Amino acid sequence: MAGIDISKIQKNQNSSGKSQKQESGLFDFMNKDLSFGGNSLSDRSKEHFYADMGELLGSGIDIRSTIEMVLESTSKKKDAAIYRQIQELIIGGSSASEALKETGKFSDYEIFSVQIGEETGKLPQVLKQLGDYFNSRIKQKRQIVSALTYPILVLFVAFGAIGFMFYFIVPMFSDVFKRFDNDLPWITQKVIDLSTALEKNTYLIAGIILVLIVVPYVIREFSWYKKWSSWLLIRIPFFGELVRKSYLTRFSQSMQLMISSRIPLLRAVGLTKQMIAFYPLENALEVVEKDILQGHNLSQSLSKFKIFDKKMTALIKVGEEINKLDVFFQKLADQYSDEVEHKTSLLGSVVEPILIVFLGLIVCVILISMYLPLFQMSSNFG
Repeated sequence: MAGIDISKIQKNQNSSGKSQKQESGLFDFMNKDLSFGGNSLSDRSKEHFYADMGELLGSGIDIRSTIEMVLESTSKKKDAAIYRQIQELIIGGSSASEALKETGKFSDYEIFSVQIGEETGKLPQVLKQLGDYFNSRIKQKRQIVSALTYPILVLFVAFGAIGFMFYFIVPMFSDVFKRFDNDLPWITQKVIDLSTALEKNTYLIAGIILVLIVVPYVIREFSWYKKWSSWLLIRIPFFGELVRKSYLTRFSQSMQLMISSRIPLLRAVGLTKQMIAFYPLENALEVVEKDILQGHNLSQSLSKFKIFDKKMTALIKVGEEINKLDVFFQKLADQYSDEVEHKTSLLGSVVEPILIVFLGLIVCVILISMYLPLFQMSSNFG
């Protein structure tokens, strides 16, 4: 989505003498949760959308003109279809929250947020926060992807090289060794046996790999699988902590957004649970909802779960005492974001050499095991 030149628009708006309308802010909240559905907007589209809407609404342009300008600047057909449908509903007299509900592509969180925005009149501020939120999410994803891309490529190359040696190189040497009656060294025999076993069970191995790929995808929505896989993921050395901090960043950002928008704490917790598809957090927030209903403090309830560290619960406790939870959630989001950035950069610098050394050792073992009998034969002939 291309950016909109606000300087030109504002000149035209000022010359026409139109004043800013309160309803223009209603549309900005609409995109808050568009990432939930299959036909939703991407994080990148959301970031551009909120940036453009923030400039347009801040310049005093009414809601209908704003939507029209956003539509004109949208190059993606999927995004334009969503904007156009909401535009038609609002032109027809629906409020922003009603328009979102009518499309059927938005979560309760989005609809409720729009209703809160309509009541509080603070949608321009929330719009900026949403833009920052999605920008932060994109940045975080890029950091993790950039840190993992090279190690994953190295891993694929490693398995490819090892597979090639076991399926082609080792059998060639094995045929040569069969022509001699000499006993093979232990390591050479083991490598040949492994190569033979792999060759005989090629289809079985391919089937197992296919099952390992397909089955998790099929059962991904089962609660027992979510519980088991997340438990395993968090306990992977170094990487598990990175995943935990990444989700805590999203949790803090989401809570900051909603509390600063004056969404009640209980509702904010419930909506955040919908946003974060990670079993330990979902399970914890479900209990937290019940605790808050019974009169417990948020910090007191979060402290029951290991996924929330002591630093988080301590800061939240202070925020509750001075009634500035949104400020402390922002501090937590910034801190965790910095930690994720540091860990992702560290992950790349640590994992890459380890994988390279691993690949080198495997290849060396195979080559040495293949050439060792040749060295022995040459020494015997000598």
